[in-house]
Amino acid sequence: MYIIQGGETLSGKIKVQGSKNSSLPILAATVINGKKNIICDVPLIKDIEVMCKILSNLGATIVKRGNVIEVDSEKVNSFEVPEQLMREMRSSIILMGALLGRFGRAKVSYPGGCEIGPRPIDLHLKGLSLMGVDFSEGHGFLNAKTDGLKGADIHLDFPSVGATENLMLAGVLAHGTTIVRNAAKEPEIVDLQNFLNRMGANIKGAGTDTIKIEGVKIHDLRAVNDYTVIPDRIVAGTYLVAAAITRGHIILTNVITEHLEPILAKLRETGCVINSRNGQVELYVDKPMVSLESLRTLPYPGFPTDMQAPMMALLATVEGTSILTETIFENRFKHAQELRRMGANITINGNTAIIKGVKKLTGAIVEAKDLRAGAALIVAAFAAEGETVVEGACHVERGYEDIVGKLKALGAKIVKKH
Repeated sequence: MYIIQGGETLSGKIKVQGSKNSSLPILAATVINGKKNIICDVPLIKDIEVMCKILSNLGATIVKRGNVIEVDSEKVNSFEVPEQLMREMRSSIILMGALLGRFGRAKVSYPGGCEIGPRPIDLHLKGLSLMGVDFSEGHGFLNAKTDGLKGADIHLDFPSVGATENLMLAGVLAHGTTIVRNAAKEPEIVDLQNFLNRMGANIKGAGTDTIKIEGVKIHDLRAVNDYTVIPDRIVAGTYLVAAAITRGHIILTNVITEHLEPILAKLRETGCVINSRNGQVELYVDKPMVSLESLRTLPYPGFPTDMQAPMMALLATVEGTSILTETIFENRFKHAQELRRMGANITINGNTAIIKGVKKLTGAIVEAKDLRAGAALIVAAFAAEGETVVEGACHVERGYEDIVGKLKALGAKIVKKH
């Protein structure tokens, strides 16, 4: 649990960690080439620990030095992802594409992770089936096998990040050309393409809605000696919101401003002053903030669903009525009930939240039900009067490296207790 004393104005300068949502698929990709790969600026978080355990279980040798992870996948000899580890982390499903590429087989259980509504993997399965993969189910496991992946023309019903990544990973060693249409356009997809191409893959189009993968042979792939993952745009957004809710002043280093534009646009709309240059973003608040008539979560380059919860906490403290619509996940308002315990005025109507700003929030005992909800409750606690206890720290640690240390550096009064 985190214990937070509210009322402090956050100000200062901090460096943003490497991206969780880039590091995980890139770590999965190390299985494909059967060589030694060195990845830099990997965040020290729970999800990365789980992914490293899975890779070790498959036979990879892992060496960690701070934020640098070396994965030698030469001796990977298993295509079965351990059920217990799979349950701990949803993103482990992206190993399926990599394992099918390397071995033509994969055995996984249905993935776990945050409970934010159904996130079916049918788009993954549909796409991989078109590439010549047969699936069978039994005893809670999904068995995938192929006599050889074949290029295919795949149209995704929804621009799913996970499905796009799985199909890219599978396409690297597939025979022929794979085209993924209505692909996810997130920056993390571009990062995965850049890593795979460094390895010797032939992929074009990441960041647009059509990705083209020309299959190569495994002996054409090489080791990747040092690849630095992009900064984490959601972590950056969370710290910006934390400064805004306390009407503070923050400078973030190690950011790619373009990736933050959907978040910065909405923060500017509330009245925050934002300056960005040379991989830095500065935010401060010098006048009363205003509510948002409309905030909708959308696939990139829309407003990210992962920032919806922290923004809800901020809008709860801004005078006027804000309307927030969640279009990606249907069960992603669990934090609203917890924010109400702190005095927030939030009404949920289906996938829409109506937020009426209150003069002040008050400390309470609240529980983080998922990763981003945890971030939202911590953010809200900074603006609350008195002490807030946020239970469920384990969720927050899945995505934020040394969150207590970073927030203390900004002047927050926060401690973690077991």
